[in-house]
Amino acid sequence: QVQLVESGGGLVQAGGSLRLSCVVSGGTFSNYAMGWFRQAPGKEREFVAAISRRSGGSTKYVGSVKGRFTISRENAKNTVYLQMNSLKPEDTAVYHCAATRDYSGITYNTNDEYEIWGQGTQVTVSS
Repeated sequence: QVQLVESGGGLVQAGGSLRLSCVVSGGTFSNYAMGWFRQAPGKEREFVAAISRRSGGSTKYVGSVKGRFTISRENAKNTVYLQMNSLKPEDTAVYHCAATRDYSGITYNTNDEYEIWGQGTQVTVSS
């Protein structure tokens, strides 16, 4: 059974940086495309970033984080990362990583396309 465990969240001032990590266990990591989503209080979960299953593969971002966030993966470590720079108060949310079995080498950017979810890690950005 594939499991995802996120870490790296915390409290940071606006303009600061955090790096989230998501470790995958119980499956062959390189078979999965990965994504990061976030959910703020009172809002629906939204797509943040995605990466195809190869290390150095294609990526996709929601417009509000382009140029500030970078998704990457290390298949040798079964880990996907989300480097978040120039953080803003509106980035405050619980961040979840997600995995989907992939045969095409593409990225996925909707909730329904992902099969496996982590519990999430809280990111709070103070103004």
